[in-house]
Amino acid sequence: MGKNIDPMKIEKLKKHIQKIVIEAQRLCATKTGEGKAPVNYACVFSQSEAEYQELVSLACQLGKIVQDTAMGPVFQIALLPTVAGKLELLKIRRPDSRRKEMGDADFTVANYENFKKKYLGKPGFSLIERPKMEMIELIDQSFNAVVYFSYPTLANILKI
Repeated sequence: MGKNIDPMKIEKLKKHIQKIVIEAQRLCATKTGEGKAPVNYACVFSQSEAEYQELVSLACQLGKIVQDTAMGPVFQIALLPTVAGKLELLKIRRPDSRRKEMGDADFTVANYENFKKKYLGKPGFSLIERPKMEMIELIDQSFNAVVYFSYPTLANILKI
């Protein structure tokens, strides 16, 4: 892995990440008043083991692994411009039959507690609790991306 990486494949991955953020921002703007919230993290969902291996190999060219999770590595990458600001954290997710979307993006809201009170319980919104954080997940089957609002953000947890 990592030998003779085609620069065009790296550009294709960057464009794919940017498309995920565009789709996630569209979902965010459609369902919340947070359509201008900045992105703090994005994840590419692989659909096969071969695609996963290739995506990890490509992501290694963009930056270094800063967290290894059961679902795949998180990379700190060179700042990538997106419609929702510059992206620095990228996860490549292992294949998961429940995740057919192209990926997800995590947005930072100004007041997480107020956001949680306003949207939790509405259709498409659910709370996911983790040991060091919690996040509100937003899913709508008519969009090809998933949206998260995390508190604290992954960047804060990783001290990036």
